[in-house]
Amino acid sequence: MNENELYNKLGKRIKTLRENARLTQEKLAEISGISLDYLCKIEANINKPGLKTLIKISNALEVPIKELFDFEQ
Repeated sequence: MNENELYNKLGKRIKTLRENARLTQEKLAEISGISLDYLCKIEANINKPGLKTLIKISNALEVPIKELFDFEQ
């Protein structure tokens, strides 16, 4: 898997986890402390989030960070 494929799957996984948690993009952005624009771009594979951002997102979703990379679910 190349880098672009990884970030594409990551964005889709974050979106799936967000939807499973019944959160809007606005609410997840607010809870995680990142901008709505940035979250939208992560989910769309336009921006590539760093570790600090992924930690914020996983904490906001109340899942272990490794769950963001569980692409088989």
